[in-house]
Amino acid sequence: MEKVGILGSAVVGQTLAQGFKAHGYEVRIGSRSPAKLASFTESSGVPAGTLEAVAGWGDLLVLAVQGTGAEAALSLAGVDSHRGKIVIDTTNPITPDPPVDGVIKYFTGPNSSLLEQLQAAFPDTRLVKAFNSVGSPRMVNPAYAGGRPTMFFCGNDAEAKARVADILKQFGWDPVDMGTAVAARAIEPLCQLWCIPGFRENHWTHAFKLLWD
Repeated sequence: MEKVGILGSAVVGQTLAQGFKAHGYEVRIGSRSPAKLASFTESSGVPAGTLEAVAGWGDLLVLAVQGTGAEAALSLAGVDSHRGKIVIDTTNPITPDPPVDGVIKYFTGPNSSLLEQLQAAFPDTRLVKAFNSVGSPRMVNPAYAGGRPTMFFCGNDAEAKARVADILKQFGWDPVDMGTAVAARAIEPLCQLWCIPGFRENHWTHAFKLLWD
């Protein structure tokens, strides 16, 4: 049974923790303050621990924190704890500023991405961007009349991306590999596009679908 460590205790982390558990993985969830997850552990059966303990325990990790704290979370988890491991990066570089006509603000520019920043900071960690372009309620086994939605992903390690693609398929997605970490410059802004109908029309259940000719 593959051990999956979730780094992040908010709704995305909890959703993916329960999703991996439902799909037969052994799961633990990490937080700076594990005690606050007591009720979640009781209801889900997912044990909680510190970021470092969970990162060291897991075979595969999921980074599910606010983008502003992503690098700090991986630092707290310990470089040795995730060196050589696959880390699914769900984060987006969202600032605390309010959206403008539904468009959230990013702290990255058009020719950079948070994934690239993280990969530069942790060159021996096998980061793969995924799960960042949909809301947490539809991350696991999304059901749409039009069939499986598309999850775009990218990263520098081909083996890591192949493993993440298998997980995405297992979770009900049509995975589409967009290349190296540079592609996160295009994938991360999908969250901005995804949020517009939410903020403007209170519609938060949509997903992207790539159609091939």
